[in-house]
Amino acid sequence: MASELRVNTLKDAAGNNSVATSFVAGGSAKAWVNFDGTASGAAARDSFNVASMTDNGTGQYTANFSSSMINDDFAHNVTARLTTGSGAVFGSIREGSYSTSAMGIYIFLPDDNLSDAAYIATSLQGDLA
Repeated sequence: MASELRVNTLKDAAGNNSVATSFVAGGSAKAWVNFDGTASGAAARDSFNVASMTDNGTGQYTANFSSSMINDDFAHNVTARLTTGSGAVFGSIREGSYSTSAMGIYIFLPDDNLSDAAYIATSLQGDLA
């Protein structure tokens, strides 16, 4: 049988360090994924609220959500690394490729060329539908 817990504030076991539940719900990542962009299909190593990954070509990926967002005005960040011990690359939102059900990802080399990367992590903050 399902149950429901309704509270306005959370505190630690000693009754200190309170935080409003709205802050916890609003500030928590609603989706994240750690994946290998060099693997076939952009293989996810681990994820939350990501049903699947799509490899859209060199340095271009889409994370498809399990549960949709309320709108496409969410914030997401991207970090990446080409391979172990290699230099940095840059990640960004792939324009025109994010919606309430997916977020698009670009991975760039410092010279602005797109590149696949072995280690990519992204998270999203916003409101679930």
